Amino acid sequence: MIPAGLRKWTAIGSGVGLDIAGPKGSESLRVSAVRVRPQGARVLGGFTVDDVQHQPAAGWGADYAAFLGKLGMRHVAANVVLPRHEVIIRQLAMPGVSGKDLAGAIQFQLDGLHPYNEDDVVSSWTQLEHSSTVLVAIVRRDVVQRYATLFAEAGIKIAGFTCSAAVTYSALRMFGGTPPAELLAYEASESEIEIYGESPSKPVFSAAFHMQEGVDLERAAALASAELRLESAPTMLPLREMLRADPALPFAAALGSACPRSCLPLNLLPVEQRQTSSPMVWVPSTVLAALVLLAVGATTALPGFESRRYLGEINAEIAKVQPAATRAAALDRDIDLTRKRTLLLDAFRARSKADMDVLAEMTRLLAPPAWLTSLDLNGQQVAVTGETDQAAVLLKAIDASPQFESSEFVSPPQRTATGEIFRIRTTREASRQGKLP
Repeated sequence: MIPAGLRKWTAIGSGVGLDIAGPKGSESLRVSAVRVRPQGARVLGGFTVDDVQHQPAAGWGADYAAFLGKLGMRHVAANVVLPRHEVIIRQLAMPGVSGKDLAGAIQFQLDGLHPYNEDDVVSSWTQLEHSSTVLVAIVRRDVVQRYATLFAEAGIKIAGFTCSAAVTYSALRMFGGTPPAELLAYEASESEIEIYGESPSKPVFSAAFHMQEGVDLERAAALASAELRLESAPTMLPLREMLRADPALPFAAALGSACPRSCLPLNLLPVEQRQTSSPMVWVPSTVLAALVLLAVGATTALPGFESRRYLGEINAEIAKVQPAATRAAALDRDIDLTRKRTLLLDAFRARSKADMDVLAEMTRLLAPPAWLTSLDLNGQQVAVTGETDQAAVLLKAIDASPQFESSEFVSPPQRTATGEIFRIRTTREASRQGKLP
């Protein structure tokens, strides 16, 4: 899809949309023709063919050709919305899967999304914009061939087969607008109700509810709200009011025919059977769009031209002084490294003197008859083990020294035949004041 910021300005063209609707076996064909401009889309006309499969294809095909001839749109290939009951719509969350691996990851899961044999189905998928969610549409191959044959017999050029969810999603964003985060819309017929919705937890929702199963509009809205995980259901509008066109689905399909690059590229018609509009009819529109884009580009570029030139001059001056600035930065780093090394050497020198002071102080405090068997010394604490006649008085004596505090017995003193064995741990006062490394 074209980015949302440019989508409105590239919305130029004419298209035809066909919607196959109604109960299975007696479907009707609804036709709409539109002309699209950046200001909006205008419906040029439309008609309906009832019970299309039991009407002579040549007859309604001639009516279709006359309809397009009157509008000067014989060259346009139509976009067809297949019946909702024929299409299986699924969503796959693919967070973290890159574009080159996305096709393989979807193909790996495709068999679990439908109940048919792999060779009996046609599928198409597209990733929703600004999302890791992939919309997948699946239809039986015989359905595609049946409708392709029907339109070929009628002499109608078909660009693609798609589904209602894809054309509705694209139509809501055709002119660059942002739909509400939560929305519900419905398309009702005599036999079924089709619900379309969007929510933060489910970017696209589409389901058909059959009237004969006892489901009315209110019940269908409740079921759809539950599937969309809406705490309170928003006001559900008819799809024709939301898209401002009646009938809504052929109008949405016609937008895709007119501006295919602005819509989700979900196409269930095999590539070899797709037809396109004559490329010559796009020449005036393309020239006009190019002129508009050139005018917008020139208007945007001119105010910034002087700024870019001035910025270039500044960058040139910066490049001249850059070598000197680089050398100055290197000198600053060398000076800082030398200063840190000097401080580290000074700290080690001070540490050695402080340790000797601790040993001298311990020698003074633990005078005979006390004697030591071990002394462990680090930057924060001193641990001593030894023997004396009265160990209890040692804690008070050590804490009285200005070099120590918070002295304690590691284990209770043990009485022996010659005195008491003690193990004392004390904190160096200098370490608490940040004087030791």
